[in-house]
Order: sequence, then C-alpha cells, then structure tokens
Amino acid sequence: MVPDVSTGSDTRGLIVYLFGPGRRDEHTAPHIVAAWDMAGAPDPGRNPEATYTHLANRLDHHVDLRTRELGGKKPPQHVWHCPIRTAPGDRYLTDTEWAEVARRIVHATGIAPEGDEKACRWIAVRHADDHIHIMATTVRADGRRPRTHHDGQRAQAECRKIEAEFGLRRLKSGDLTAPRTPTGAERAKAERQGQTVTARHWLREQAYAVAAAVRNEADYFTVLQSLGIKVKTRIGPETGDVIGYSLAAPGDTNAASEPVWYGGSKLAPDLSINRLRERLPDQEMADRPRYVADPADPWRHTTTAIDTARTVLDSGDDAAAQGHLAAFGDALYNIASATTGPHRAELRAAAMAFNRARRFAARADHQAATALRKAAKELAYASSEPGGLAIALLFATVHLARAAAKWHEQRGHEQQAAAAEEAFRHLQAGYQQAAAPVLADLARHAPRAATASRFEQDVRAALPDHADRILADPAWAALTTTLAHAETAGHNPRRLLAEAGAQRELDSAEHPAEVLNWRIIAQPNRRTQAARRRSTVSGTSSMSATPHPPATPVATRPEERSRHR
Repeated sequence: MVPDVSTGSDTRGLIVYLFGPGRRDEHTAPHIVAAWDMAGAPDPGRNPEATYTHLANRLDHHVDLRTRELGGKKPPQHVWHCPIRTAPGDRYLTDTEWAEVARRIVHATGIAPEGDEKACRWIAVRHADDHIHIMATTVRADGRRPRTHHDGQRAQAECRKIEAEFGLRRLKSGDLTAPRTPTGAERAKAERQGQTVTARHWLREQAYAVAAAVRNEADYFTVLQSLGIKVKTRIGPETGDVIGYSLAAPGDTNAASEPVWYGGSKLAPDLSINRLRERLPDQEMADRPRYVADPADPWRHTTTAIDTARTVLDSGDDAAAQGHLAAFGDALYNIASATTGPHRAELRAAAMAFNRARRFAARADHQAATALRKAAKELAYASSEPGGLAIALLFATVHLARAAAKWHEQRGHEQQAAAAEEAFRHLQAGYQQAAAPVLADLARHAPRAATASRFEQDVRAALPDHADRILADPAWAALTTTLAHAETAGHNPRRLLAEAGAQRELDSAEHPAEVLNWRIIAQPNRRTQAARRRSTVSGTSSMSATPHPPATPVATRPEERSRHR
C-alpha cells in the first residue's frame, strides 16, 4: 500500500479532477467513501444536487474564516492531498475498508486526529478499485494549522500496519532516501507519447550513467548536453560557482512549449550538485595525462577492487561500506557500457536496480572507495572486452551484489536489500549467459590426462581441505585449461591455487573450481608484466599521453536516446 503526500492551493481544481473522468477516462463512479462528516459532505458523485462548488465551499469553510482574519490572504499550500494505492495483486477492498484506511491515515498524519472536534475538514474519494484520494484543507476550526511534520513518513508507517492487519502485500519500509516517483500526470504523458518510461525516470538514468563515466564536474554537464539534454545551472551570487542544476529531456515540454525542468536532487538525492562533487575527483587529478598500458588492466583492476569491496562490507565501517556501494553502482553502469553480447541487457537492468541499494541514511566515505571508483572509470575508456577476464569481472559483481543484499538486510534496510537482491538476479542471469560458452570452450581445450593429473596433485597440496569438492566440480576441466594457460604465462600453478584459494573462503562456494577459475584468470600475466617493466626502464621518455575519449554511458547510446528525439 503506497501513500503519496503532496500539497497545493487549488481546492476546487483538485475536486474537479477527483470527480471528473480522469485524464484517460479511467475514473469510474467516483464517490466519497469517508469524510470529516459524512452527513455534511456533499458528494457530487452520488448526489445529483451536489456541485463541485458546494463541496469546495464546505471544505474551505475554515480556510475562508482564516482568510478574513488575515485580510484576504489565504494560507500558503493549504490543500493536502494523499492518494493511497494497493499493490498489484492485492485483494479488492470494499468502500467500508477504504473508509477505515482513510480515517487511520488522517489520524496518523495529524490532519484529523481521532476525537479532535476542531480538526481539519477532509474527504476520501474512490474512483478505481485499487486506490483512493484523501483531500483536506489544512486550517482547523480554531484557526490553527495542523501538525503535519513528517506526514509522508507517518503515512508510510501506518500503511505498513494496515497491510499486516488487512492481509495485503507487505511493502518495504523506506528511509527517506528513495528518489521521487513519477506523478500520475507524468506517467499519463509518457503513455500518450508512446514512451515506456517517464521523462523523470529517463533523465535520472542518463544522469547516473554520465556521472559514472566522467572524470569531473565540467565533463558531466558537457556530456549531458551532447546527448541532447538541456542543462540549466544556478550560479552563486558571491562565489560565481555552480550551486545547483536542472535537466530537461529532449522534446519534453509543457502546455506553453517550455522545457520541463527537473532539479538534480529531485531526480535522486545523490544527484544533487554537492553529492556529485563528493564522487567526482578534483580537476587537477582529472586533467593528469593517462598512459596506455595493458588493455586488460581496467577489467583486472575493477575485479580486484570489487573483491576488496566485499571485504569492506565485512569490516564494520558503515561509512566506508556505503562509499564502496556507491562506487559499485557506478561500476555497474560502466561494466554494462563496456560489455558486448546479449547479456548486456541484464547488466543494464542490474545497474538501474542497484541505484536504490547505493543510498541509505548514513553518510558515505567516498574517499575509502577511491580505488574502486578509479578502476570503474577506467572501464568507461576501455577499448576492448578481454574475453574470459570480462567474465571474471561479472563473477565478482554477482558475489558483491549478493553480499550487499545481506549487508543491507542485516541493518534493516528493507528497500535497499530488495534492490540489491534484484540487481543480483540480473547479474547472475547475465553471468550465466556469458560464462556458459566460455567454460564449455575451456573444457573442450583441456590439457592431456598427464597434465591434468599433475594439476590434481597441485590442488591436493595447495588446498587439501577443498580438493575433493574442486575435483568433483563440473568446472574442473575448464580449470585445468586455465592452469595450463597460467603456467605458460609464467605462473607456478600450485602457488597460484594457494593464492586464489586464500582470497576468500571456499566453504560456501557451490562450485569451487569455477570460483578458482575466475580468480586465476583475473591474475596478471607475469611475462607480460616483465616485458612492460623492461620497456618502461628502457624507454620511459617515449611513452605518450592518450587523450580522454568521449564517454558513452550505458543508457545513452543513440538507440537509447530515440525515445526523446
């Protein structure tokens, strides 16, 4: 059950909407199911003699009295509005049940406490099976305004109780860090235009994807504009610095053909200018030249940093953990952007789902996650996807997403835990799509029996407690191929197995050979490293700076932008 509290100043306008046909003729038989006084509240939906003006005057009775006291000035935002909707799949509620819901909500929010004869006047209108609208005028009979501080939060808490008592679907409790949901008008507009998502949702995804890829604040605005998004900044009068910004989607205009603007913080709390600056490096660091190294390095560095993030989640440092979760959210966008293949859609979905898991009430220590954030940004500029190493990275993201879900669950962050679990499912599906053919190919190229037997001895020597499970794992044949490749690259298989096994415990691994396979693939090629060191010593001065290529965020490729052209 979802309440959505807002305020306004047009009593009659809201009444006309509530009892009218709706924007798409979706309002069927609108009528009052509860009110401050059922006998005194004229119902235009059931009483042919009742008019909108009659009902508005009755609701505004105390507002008009207060207006005369104030010399013709109405109190600001005196119209209180709270739609309440049941979740998809919930049972049908009768008018009597909806009336009880309405009375409990106006009591919980301070609009009309039970037994308070001087409380605000209110009505609850039903015009569909799955929701009602509560409307109130927020001036009491004694001329005072009601105490509605944190009314949205109180409405949410009461809805959680109602769900349990009415046998409805139990929704997750929030912590006021969720982004604003699109309004009914925004959803209707998107539907009329044939769009699958609202402009607000589309802009939020573009902003997240761009912020994940760019290296500084200036690039953030430049890339957004290159995507056709209009950018409007607010400049501080004293400092001349940007103190806020708003975005407008291409082609999204109001009735006056003016752009519809959404402030960064209104898209999501961590898209405000101040929160963005915490995540973006300073200009001096961003402008330093970047040198070409091994093209596989961005993938390898990100895999290592994600493995480190799992350790941070176990450390007890919540600020550092949140910093790593925020950086992981950015990494998911860049991983999806740098990935090719049919599993890319699952990675995109995971990035969008994890956005809710990256925010909670504690302040994040973004400096603690510098290594992960830096590695993730390298992926935005990566020139190629290095086969098995990309799968090893996906494997690491699956386990971090699952760890994030458990971490949130342990702390009672219900919405974040659900979001991380959803991201985990998408990442797991993407990993399975990408990994299955690679593992099968490795197994087909398994070394001869004598070499496999030698590797079996290495496993029993390096990981005696897990050897039987590793050798029985269907991925064992693939692991022997990986060990053979690693040996050719200059690694000692026995030492490599011991190091890979020590990275994290293997007891909980369902497929330990598969785990070891990806950990070993993520190791750098020692012969390549030695060659690079020799090259560096002999020709340091010949290295050339590589200019930053333009970032192409996951959700902003040309085919994705067509919805707002």
